[in-house]
Amino acid sequence: MNLIGKLFKGLWHGLNFSRRLIVNLLFLVIIAAVIISASSTNDEIIIDNNSVLRLNLQGSLVEELTYEDPFDAALSDATNSNDQPKELLLDDVIRVITQAKDDDRIQILLLDLKHLRGGHLDKLRSIADAIEAFKDSGKTVLAHGAFYSQAQYYLASKANTISLHPYGGIDIRGYASYPLYFKEALEKLKVTQHIFRVGTFKSAVEPFIRNDMSESAKEANKLWLDELWSQYKHDISAARQFDTANFDETTDNYLAKMEQVKGDYAQYALKNGWVDALKTDQELQQELIALVGENNSGKSYKQISFAKYLSFITPPVDFVNPVTEKVAVIVARGKIVDGKQKAGTIGGESTAALLKKARLNDKVKAVVLRIDSGGGSMFASEIIRNEVLAIKEAGKPVVASMGSVAASGGYWIAASANEIWASPSTITGSIGVFGLFMTFENALNDLGVYSDGVATTELNDISLSRGVNPQLAQVFQLGVENAYDKFISVVANSRGLEKSAVDKVAQGRVWTATQAKEFGLVDSLGDKQDAISAAAKLANLDFYDVITIEQTLSEKEKLLREIFGTAMVQDTISALAPQSSLLKLLEKNLGQVSTDLERHLSTLSQMNDPNGIYTQCMTCQITY
Repeated sequence: MNLIGKLFKGLWHGLNFSRRLIVNLLFLVIIAAVIISASSTNDEIIIDNNSVLRLNLQGSLVEELTYEDPFDAALSDATNSNDQPKELLLDDVIRVITQAKDDDRIQILLLDLKHLRGGHLDKLRSIADAIEAFKDSGKTVLAHGAFYSQAQYYLASKANTISLHPYGGIDIRGYASYPLYFKEALEKLKVTQHIFRVGTFKSAVEPFIRNDMSESAKEANKLWLDELWSQYKHDISAARQFDTANFDETTDNYLAKMEQVKGDYAQYALKNGWVDALKTDQELQQELIALVGENNSGKSYKQISFAKYLSFITPPVDFVNPVTEKVAVIVARGKIVDGKQKAGTIGGESTAALLKKARLNDKVKAVVLRIDSGGGSMFASEIIRNEVLAIKEAGKPVVASMGSVAASGGYWIAASANEIWASPSTITGSIGVFGLFMTFENALNDLGVYSDGVATTELNDISLSRGVNPQLAQVFQLGVENAYDKFISVVANSRGLEKSAVDKVAQGRVWTATQAKEFGLVDSLGDKQDAISAAAKLANLDFYDVITIEQTLSEKEKLLREIFGTAMVQDTISALAPQSSLLKLLEKNLGQVSTDLERHLSTLSQMNDPNGIYTQCMTCQITY
């Protein structure tokens, strides 16, 4: 035995030495790459006169970029195994289009959207408005692609002309909500669920207690999904100047039209008026060369990409005028959880700290709380709302600006603002609460594992391995009912509504902002800029600057981001880290199911409310 032990110990030391050697070599290669990169001069960005701005957007549109560890992000990109979808900051896209509108060197905006992964209708509409302003300046917008998703086509519809590859197609299916349901799986695993909820339509816990969607949830979801679909159809029809009846909503109509074109998706799009012409990439390139001329290489047209133009217009140092009065914008995006969190998740303490920073800044005269959240921890939501109240008490108005979603806890943190502004397509409401936890006594018993012992009081009779005392379960239900009463009271008092009126439109039911406005849950319809103007008006500001108060990176994080963001370092890591074909295959075939499972597991893992009470909308996730 001693000999075997020494053998394994020797093997371990050998493996450990090899591991450290490889890591150290990798580190030395990266440092060398940084030194070489730093010593070389970056190519200066030059924009030719009469150029095309190629809006080649990549990723999902978001209000705030999710924090990523720089090394992990670089390694994930290199191995193509990044389980976090690439994100694209909405404000960056709008800023690029707006700047290009007034740039005499840019004559054409080319919408190259094949890598745009989507975004909620409110974000697409904001970009579409910027595209319309670009067109109104007398410049041309072209859209070209092989395939258009529903989100991609929404932006493409704003172009002067849309072209499609002859072998391409357009995928417009409307909106849907098809959550996964786990009741039977949990029963087979003998997991005991303890659910406490209030609200007829509070369907957040349905995936854990049902195998299908309840009729009440279907009724509520169909109402707001139909409203979103109606808005989408209206916007496209106005842009393309055809009737909303041109959208196929039944398989019979779709099949009949496809039979007429013998299954040719591109011809279907052309005949339906979705596109103006069918062109190959080469034909488009020749057309653009004829319009703006060849670039220096003579191989393509004069152009600049989205990323390069963004880099060109972004100052190296973000200068803030110390003299002017300010409207501060604070973004609250993601699940609401207790404690301090990085960007992309709303932490009760961390988001409240950002609001406090605005409150204590004498130059900040008004605050816009930009919300994109389906909620989460009730306690964390209240911590944030308390800071909103403190800002108001300091004499500074607060305007809540709702993005894609501001429901459940997202509505809680908005409720006490001086005014609530929302996009017509914002998903809001879902005023309801629930408690959820699971115990494993039956599963453990099947394995021959039992829990037994003594306690000084009966109040300690709750455990993952023993279950829950029925009387304590009643106590939890009372706590949830009390939380619901607090929620509707907060809304009623903040919005100047009768409590009974709030209860009538609450019950966990989800609405679009156009519907919520009718009930008094929203004051006005508009985007973030409208909310900023409203905040300035409330603060009686005629001249002001807009600043964004966000979490700052530490000096170490800044250095690492700069190092691992260097192109040479990324190329080095990519060369050293082979691609995983297995990961690609799994990603391709599991697709949406994997995403849905991850979302549910992520939701469970982030449930850290100290009282175990949540105000969260899980049906607010939709399929585009």
